[in-house]
Amino acid sequence: MAGLLLSAGSSDAQLLHKKKKKVNKSTSADNTAEPDKVLYNRAIEDIKRGRQEVGRLGLQTLINTYPDSEYLAKAKLGIADSYYKESGTANMAQAIQGYKDFIVFFPFLPEAAYAQLQVANAHYQQMAKPDRDRSEAKAAEEEYQTFLSKYPKDPLAPKAEQRLRDVQEIIAEGDYRIGYFYYVKGDKRASAARLTSIAKRYPLYSKSDKVQWMLGDIFEKSEHKEIASIYYGNILKNYPLSELAPNAKNKLVEFKVPVPQADPKSMAWMTAEQNTPRKREGLVKKPLALVRSGPHQEMVASAKNGTPTLEPEADNTSATDILSGGNRSQLGGSSGTGNTAVVETVTPGGAAPAPTPTEAAPPAATAPSAGAPASTSAPATDSSGTAAAAGSGSEQAAKADASASGDSQSADTTKTDGSQSSDDKKDSKKESSSKKKKGLKKMVPW
Repeated sequence: MAGLLLSAGSSDAQLLHKKKKKVNKSTSADNTAEPDKVLYNRAIEDIKRGRQEVGRLGLQTLINTYPDSEYLAKAKLGIADSYYKESGTANMAQAIQGYKDFIVFFPFLPEAAYAQLQVANAHYQQMAKPDRDRSEAKAAEEEYQTFLSKYPKDPLAPKAEQRLRDVQEIIAEGDYRIGYFYYVKGDKRASAARLTSIAKRYPLYSKSDKVQWMLGDIFEKSEHKEIASIYYGNILKNYPLSELAPNAKNKLVEFKVPVPQADPKSMAWMTAEQNTPRKREGLVKKPLALVRSGPHQEMVASAKNGTPTLEPEADNTSATDILSGGNRSQLGGSSGTGNTAVVETVTPGGAAPAPTPTEAAPPAATAPSAGAPASTSAPATDSSGTAAAAGSGSEQAAKADASASGDSQSADTTKTDGSQSSDDKKDSKKESSSKKKKGLKKMVPW
């Protein structure tokens, strides 16, 4: 009995300590995971952990190995996301191209809206200050407008609207600084050109009331009070809570123009803007504004409510069309498609206006100087119908000598022909005076 118990105990111990064989899950029959899915998941995990190059390599392997995989579109989007997260000028350019390729090849997938928004965000991240290069801000504005026009009901639309307000604040701030510089300098035409574009395109700009006031002042000093009253009225109508509203009202009363009432929608918008909380920098972060390369204060001051401008820029107004010099007023735009006639007012007793370049006679139609050779296609005739004799070697200028009451007048010489060769001109200059006299005697017998 003791031997049986010992043998049973040893066999149980061997069974308990027996090692199990490892099973290769990749070749096991129970493994139902798809290889393209496994490859995609690993690559996305690498990208999330900051291993961008490793993740891109895995996604590119997936695209090349499984061209018919259901993860093909997601792999292309993941490559673009990896470039976006890596940041940098070159990587952002790669990300933008990747997102645009995704929109072209997969326009009907739900991720197409995300790709369009990421294109705009890539430009948004590279924006500079308002007084620097604004090409990225212009591109971001265009891409956000495209997103909101194509996907207005997308869940990401509110975020895109706010970023579009920020972008338009930066663009308007850049134009405002230029317009204000010319306004202080006294160049009304250049200042009005910049400020007019702000007033037309960016009504949500934080300094729009100041823009309207400056335009009213410019046109008032230019003796266009009817236009100045429009801009002063816009302050009372669209920006009723502005600190410039009382001054604008006094201007309209001075002009004897009806004072407009405040728009209820504008009143509600300005009230919401004043009640919206905004970020404030501490004493530690304020000195960093001197070394900050991107815009910051404009993001704080930008509007938080209202619909931004969703139409692309198509304004052809130039500085020459605004406040034309003197008493001229040009009709039509600068694109050349409209009426470009120039209307000029001439006061009685004043000097005659100078001819415009288009009214001046062309050089070919001017009369040559006396004695200069002129080529003619037909023989010249005098008042009696007698034909003038021309020399065989060269053409002579027809001249008529008419004397009346002791005064001699020379007839108009014929127009010069541009095709006359230089040799003919030299020969005509070498003609003897005797030939000229003989020719004159034949023309004028007396």
